[in-house]
Amino acid sequence: MTVEIKVPSVGESVSEVTIEQWLKQEGEAIERDKTLAVLESEKATVELPAEASGTVKKLLKKAGESAQVGEVIAIIDTDGKPTVSTTTTAVPKAESQPAPAAPAKKAAPVAETKVEVKAPAAPAKAEPAPAPVSASPSPVPTRVSAEPVDAGGEEEIVPMTRLRRTLARRLVEAQQTAAMLTTFNEVDMSAVMALRKEHGEAFLARHGVKLGFMSFFVKASVDALKLVPEVNAEIRDENIVYKNHYDIAVAIGGGKGLVVPVLRNAERLSFAEVEIAIGDFAKRAKENKLKPEELQGGTFTISNGGIYGSMLSTPILNPPQSGILGMHAIQDRPVARDGQVVIRPMMFLALTYDHRLVDGREAVNFLKRIKDAIEAPARMLIEV
Repeated sequence: MTVEIKVPSVGESVSEVTIEQWLKQEGEAIERDKTLAVLESEKATVELPAEASGTVKKLLKKAGESAQVGEVIAIIDTDGKPTVSTTTTAVPKAESQPAPAAPAKKAAPVAETKVEVKAPAAPAKAEPAPAPVSASPSPVPTRVSAEPVDAGGEEEIVPMTRLRRTLARRLVEAQQTAAMLTTFNEVDMSAVMALRKEHGEAFLARHGVKLGFMSFFVKASVDALKLVPEVNAEIRDENIVYKNHYDIAVAIGGGKGLVVPVLRNAERLSFAEVEIAIGDFAKRAKENKLKPEELQGGTFTISNGGIYGSMLSTPILNPPQSGILGMHAIQDRPVARDGQVVIRPMMFLALTYDHRLVDGREAVNFLKRIKDAIEAPARMLIEV
């Protein structure tokens, strides 16, 4: 009996995916629920499990090709016997392909490609000119466009992944559709750092996760969003939609670039629950295992460029949200306290907001509320 493997639904409004990687080849055995392929949508990377045990009879798409949701992309023979070794190396991901061979080397031919490479005439004993496409080390055919292209030794042309294309499109849309403005403030991190030093070991022992800075900023953001609800709203057609829930999206560097998973109902989460959730997001982002639904529906975003050393930036909105908070690196700087110049660990904060909905006064009040909450974190516990 044969079983058809179809592209599953991978998220709202997603109709097409890219076959990023086949983990099994034709003729190989596979067990039910084991990963057959890795699919990339415009929102996330997902694994495609086998729906039955058997032998891979046919792969109907090559790595790098697109397929529609519901389309049959593979066939499994439940009665078939393996015809090739199951220890064969899986097809590598497109972006992990080795760099193109140097001009002095020969490139192996790519199986079943439709590109014809005509080498210039050369003496009989000369080496043939290399093809402009690096070879795939796998016997499974890979689409040429998924390979890096040698552009003369000084450039390497690599196709954008579907995720990167979507991110680029959304960033441009944000610039074109929102009236973005950024307001800045700075915050003294002394109180938070003292709390982490005093309670960090006990927090780790009890919850199994470190007490980081992000949980303080998530809780402070919720506090500020309650004070300034416009920042938690969105413009929908000619209406303003105010959100009575606080789903905080947290920008995380993933295996393929920036992803923004969402902490649902952050106002109900404890500090430990926030840290555990963010740690889990970060781990699965690096493994490209975030689910599409985890990347949708945020009402406000926090981006921490400080972990990469950024001193100051103007973050771009994540549509249709109306606000995004940018955190930055902590540095000791001289500040005035009670008429004296002292050294304090300071962080610049940036709030980018949609000026169509949020006025400058509200933006300043929002940042001031976050500053007050971080500099006196006990207020977040007693809600004053």
